[in-house]
Amino acid sequence: MTSAIPRLSILHEAARRMLGLSLTRRQLEAFTVYSEELVAWNARVNLTAITDPDAIEIKHFLDSLTLVPHLGRWVSGRLVDVGTGAGFPGLPLKIACPSLRVSLVEATGKKADFCRHIVARLELEGVEVIHARAEEVGQDPEHRQRYDVAVARAVAAMPVLAEYLLPLVRLGGRAIAQKGESGPAEAHAAQAAVARLGGRLTQVSPVELPGVAEGRYLVLMEKVAATPPDYPRRAGLPSRHPLA
Repeated sequence: MTSAIPRLSILHEAARRMLGLSLTRRQLEAFTVYSEELVAWNARVNLTAITDPDAIEIKHFLDSLTLVPHLGRWVSGRLVDVGTGAGFPGLPLKIACPSLRVSLVEATGKKADFCRHIVARLELEGVEVIHARAEEVGQDPEHRQRYDVAVARAVAAMPVLAEYLLPLVRLGGRAIAQKGESGPAEAHAAQAAVARLGGRLTQVSPVELPGVAEGRYLVLMEKVAATPPDYPRRAGLPSRHPLA
């Protein structure tokens, strides 16, 4: 990665103040390049509606980093990001936690291509980009119940997310869903579905981002039992017929 002048003062200060993260110059350089590449690619490939550099700092990078305090002992573990899009939250987590091993799952080819480009551009090691649907990955023996942590941001309703995430998590591991203002109500309504998939709802944690009025929440689930082999169901079924 060629050196860039770190410009992300908002991210630097907010990560330190809110999360206790002291980002190094090299990490800030990586985030700067990531932001520039996101804007450049977005001019020809629809990756994100957020293209203002300051908004990218807060709504993409800092929002992703709010998961760091919840990684716990798995800060050097194996993490899968389902429906990663342009790499969120998985790639910012990797930049901030270099020893984390990350798999990015994305069904849209152009978004998966962008993730591969960023991984190469930033010379990130220990990152795998998987161009596939979550339902397929969840039934693949190479990935099923192999991860310490599974995460997703703004992908689907909670019962659907649980069916995507929990089959990938090993016993004793954790799934984290990033949700908007409906997070607490969704988490409550999804408790039966989470239990059926081998999980247990453990926490709904509010997140406040600087200058962002809308409420955000992290929904945390613990993997307490093996996911029944029928889950996840075949592609499309979880979203069309969410578990009750």
